[in-house]
Amino acid sequence: MTTVGVGMVGHAFMGRAHSQAWRSVGPFFGPPLTPVMTALAGRSAERAGAAAASLGWASVETDWKELLRRDDVQLVDICTPGDSHAEIAVAALDAGKHVLCEKPLANSVAEAEAMAAAAGRARERGVRSMVGFNYRRVPAVALARRLVADGRLGTVRHIRAQYLQDWLADPQAPFNWRMDRDRAGSGALGDIASHIVDTAQFITGHTVTGVSATLETFVPERPAPGGGTAQVTVDDAALFIARTDRGAVASFEATRAATGRKNALRIEVSGSSGALSFDLESLNELWFYDGTEDGATAGFRRIVVTEPVHPYTGHWWPPGHVLGYEHTFTHQMADLLTAIADGTDPSPSFADGLRIQRVLAAVADSAASRRWVDVEGSE
Repeated sequence: MTTVGVGMVGHAFMGRAHSQAWRSVGPFFGPPLTPVMTALAGRSAERAGAAAASLGWASVETDWKELLRRDDVQLVDICTPGDSHAEIAVAALDAGKHVLCEKPLANSVAEAEAMAAAAGRARERGVRSMVGFNYRRVPAVALARRLVADGRLGTVRHIRAQYLQDWLADPQAPFNWRMDRDRAGSGALGDIASHIVDTAQFITGHTVTGVSATLETFVPERPAPGGGTAQVTVDDAALFIARTDRGAVASFEATRAATGRKNALRIEVSGSSGALSFDLESLNELWFYDGTEDGATAGFRRIVVTEPVHPYTGHWWPPGHVLGYEHTFTHQMADLLTAIADGTDPSPSFADGLRIQRVLAAVADSAASRRWVDVEGSE
């Protein structure tokens, strides 16, 4: 097999980002499997048809189940709200389709467990699955992981992570599905805190084992699209402290009401002999401190992560020419296609996604009970 037919479910924000990635991964990365943008599934034939024409998909289905019946679709890409992830992913895996599922993996631990079990069954038949935590594929983040793995920070002691957005700072910002617990599962917790938990664990190799948390909803009602107001049933902000399996302490803050902050995913890792710092709003830069240098001249230094020796960047432009948000999805598709071709397990797996879901559940439990909560399965 030299090609893989892709069927994508959903065509809004994430659907557009994924479509861009499927279009660009072949020309820039030359993966061992060439993706064919076979079919786009959406509930409205009119809207899905317009999206397919705009984004480059060859055909349209109005029922995602039709993708599973098509012999020309070997991979299902799930870009829908969280309430449908489990149903689509389990059915696709059981039908023998490879699956890429946007994060967070599910809306509950039970759903994530069912998805991970389906992934395990499928794996025995050579069917692969991956959850889409795309910020792992920022070259500077991948370089940070390399520095930690190479021992440049010594023993990791402290992790500080934030994800700050302000699109809900305005009380008049209209209601959408991301504010509905039934569809989204949670608010800032699942939407963006999931990213910083995954990014922190990816960079350090540590696993979060316990948390103490608080959740807050600042605006309980918002203007509804059809008039009137709608009840907000999710959190606007999530804050928690944590411990890891390797003895580090961590702090996490995720909010969609940080006035003036647009997309500031920030992480700082402090070790016994070094430190690093990253901010998504300057995503081509990594700041690194080498504690072994002479104290008279030691200090954080800025690394512009655009050199051919850096992760992923050699596939793009000459040194110094920066990359953007959209490139992370292309890197994601390249890694997935390579894993499928090689018969290896792509990362992050559905098992990884389940572990993140258990951290989110522990945070919600801690906030509700006002106590320290150990993450399930981390004993």
